[in-house]
Amino acid sequence: MAAEPIEHARKIYLYLATLFITSLVVSNLIFQKFFYWYPIEISIFGNSLFELSVGILPYPLTFLITDLISEIYGKKKANEVVIAGIFASLFSMGIILLANLVPALENSPVSDALFERVFALSPIAVFASMIAYLSAQFVDIRIYHFWKKFTHGKHLWLRNNFSTFSSQLIDTVAVIGLLCVFKILSWDQFLGLVISSFLFKILIAFLDTPFLYFFVFLFRKKFNLAPQDEIKI
Repeated sequence: MAAEPIEHARKIYLYLATLFITSLVVSNLIFQKFFYWYPIEISIFGNSLFELSVGILPYPLTFLITDLISEIYGKKKANEVVIAGIFASLFSMGIILLANLVPALENSPVSDALFERVFALSPIAVFASMIAYLSAQFVDIRIYHFWKKFTHGKHLWLRNNFSTFSSQLIDTVAVIGLLCVFKILSWDQFLGLVISSFLFKILIAFLDTPFLYFFVFLFRKKFNLAPQDEIKI
């Protein structure tokens, strides 16, 4: 591939990585707000089936992006983005801890108490999320490439959904379990939140498949790629 297309592909990769890292960091900062993602209230194990943290909203985008990077740029580049996301999350956790230690002025719009109430649990959430995230993302990438190789680059929907279902189940169980261990959530909420979160993620996985097809089509057309071709940058 000529130098100019390679440079263009490198810039797109940078933008995808930026979206990925931003989605991951933000999801760990906003997780304490909960909402109903379906208007009908159904209880399961004493908890609403459709009750979710807003932190889940940007999170499915990370799996769409890693699948897209895996498809176009290969396994190595997908793993690099995952590692960069870990670094960004840990760095954000350090900034929050430092900001929490600095005393607020008397006329500060945000008091120490308010800041601590909103952000004090974020480092714990980041820690729990990182353990779940590491397991889920690496499983997602490995399964994705297994099915890509097995199908000789065909059946994009198969590797997209199978990899996402497996990894999201691991992520959901791990992160909610760890939040219960750290007593941010109660164990009474565990099953309800796991089932609700996993159902939401499955729905998103189905919905994002056409978008993956669309973006993969654009990449292959732009860079003249065959189904098994990957861009080396």
